[in-house]
Amino acid sequence: MKWLEIDTENCSVRRTLDLVGEKWSLLILRDAFNGVRRYDDFRRHIGLSEAVLADRLRKLVAAGVLSSVPYREPGTRTRHEYRLTPKGVDLWPVMLALKQWGDTHTGDPEGPVLDIRHTACGSPVRVVVQCAGEDAEVLTAREVTATPGPAARRLP
Repeated sequence: MKWLEIDTENCSVRRTLDLVGEKWSLLILRDAFNGVRRYDDFRRHIGLSEAVLADRLRKLVAAGVLSSVPYREPGTRTRHEYRLTPKGVDLWPVMLALKQWGDTHTGDPEGPVLDIRHTACGSPVRVVVQCAGEDAEVLTAREVTATPGPAARRLP
């Protein structure tokens, strides 16, 4: 079975993009990875409307990517902080890969806005694709073979 013969309705990439593939959702996740937790801080930093922010936060919470945790400051009503769940934290390599690609291909000539380094040694962090075999070789797209998986179904 060839790729163009496969029904992609059940594709993992497609399902992932349905959850987090929209621009505002990715920017909310970017900010969450950088410590933003509160609605007003997301709104101020990203600059999107209240309606769009509320909708995206609701979807990310419903998908289990963020959790909503109530808090209350003295004299104010109960509000919510939005925290990454383990499922959300698993998106970190994806976010870092997007940043890495953007730094290379669309970055500001003066350098990146955010510099991510290993806390222990201070070296820059980068995302790589690595073979899971004993050699643990770093791979490029030209060095892998994609074949239909167990859930692959032929197009009608």
